Amino acid sequence: MAEKQSILGRIAQLAKANINALIDRAEDPEKMLDQLIRDYTNSIADAETAVAQTVGNLRLAEKDHAEDIAAAQDWGRKAAAASAKADDLRASGDAAGADKWDGLAKVALGKQIQFESEASAAEPMIASQTEVVDKLKSGLAQMKDKLAELRSKRDQLVARQRSAEAQAQVTDAISSINVLDPASELSRYEEKVRRTEALAQGKAEVAASSLDAQFAELETDSSDLEIEARLAALKKTN
Repeated sequence: MAEKQSILGRIAQLAKANINALIDRAEDPEKMLDQLIRDYTNSIADAETAVAQTVGNLRLAEKDHAEDIAAAQDWGRKAAAASAKADDLRASGDAAGADKWDGLAKVALGKQIQFESEASAAEPMIASQTEVVDKLKSGLAQMKDKLAELRSKRDQLVARQRSAEAQAQVTDAISSINVLDPASELSRYEEKVRRTEALAQGKAEVAASSLDAQFAELETDSSDLEIEARLAALKKTN
């Protein structure tokens, strides 16, 4: 009985546990819930064993009680039959035979009283065991409800935690891809491309300037030739 009372106490303590309050106080809620789930699972297994044992003992006691009641009734019928037989013999003048059957009736009545006493003595124990079984079954049902609540809370907590971690990872990834950041790889590469473009443009302008100068020199040479030709023509005229 002490073991059953201990289990009943554990059932009552766990069944009354305020899960939300426990989560609020826990440094690691997920770890705490995992431990609570293990405690509840172990306690439920102990409670189921206690209920099975108690129910088994109760059923045996009820069977013994029913057998005692049946035996008392049977011995009562035997006592009545023996007494009736004694009465018939006494009425017929057989006093010795009547006394014999009255003696047997008394034995039967003694047996009846014995089994009635045993049945009566077992009834308080049966009532007590029935109460214990009812409490164990009720506590077991509450614990299973709490266990289902614990598992649901844990699943919700884990899902929220993973969602928060995924959101944080996405936010970090977005923050790291910032093309406007001059320190980023993309910005440095863009600056390199701009310098290359500027160099190419500068080379093109230099090349163009050199070509213009060459053509200008060609035009200058043509003017000198024209002058020389005209001078020679003048000399021939003179």
